[in-house]
Amino acid sequence: MQPVNLRSFKQKVRHNKKAFKRFLGKLEKDPPRGLDKMAEQVDAEVWKEIDCLSCANCCKSMTPTFTPKDIKRISSHLEMTVADFKNKWLHYEKTDKDWVNNKQPCQFLNLKNNMCSIYEVRPESCAGFPHLTKMKMVEYIHVHQQNIDYCPATYRFVEKMMEKLVD
Repeated sequence: MQPVNLRSFKQKVRHNKKAFKRFLGKLEKDPPRGLDKMAEQVDAEVWKEIDCLSCANCCKSMTPTFTPKDIKRISSHLEMTVADFKNKWLHYEKTDKDWVNNKQPCQFLNLKNNMCSIYEVRPESCAGFPHLTKMKMVEYIHVHQQNIDYCPATYRFVEKMMEKLVD
């Protein structure tokens, strides 16, 4: 497993982003038979290559959404009231109706080792990220189109899917 080189990753994204998004758009409109099974196989391959702890770009540049259940669980773990937790670290985005971090990188990310200080109680959106096989692939392509900008695992997933499906 190779450590992620974020600088190199960002260059690859700039160079290939349009082609990847175009590929995903075509895939969404005309999915081949067996797409979900293929996605599961590619997902397993990707996780043999990508080490999230060498990257943590999601925690450095994105914010999870915090569900009421997440907020209650994390605030309890931190021995804070829900109100104090929200006041200290979150704000409510009215347009998306989501609770999100006030800043990036995430306040729970240890920048020295890329580990999460609340890993065992982290938000559900963190636990499932990057959601490569969360749902049927065609129902989640819009998320993959966004995540290729931030996540080397998503980038590699799309790259491998292209290798398998493009003549």
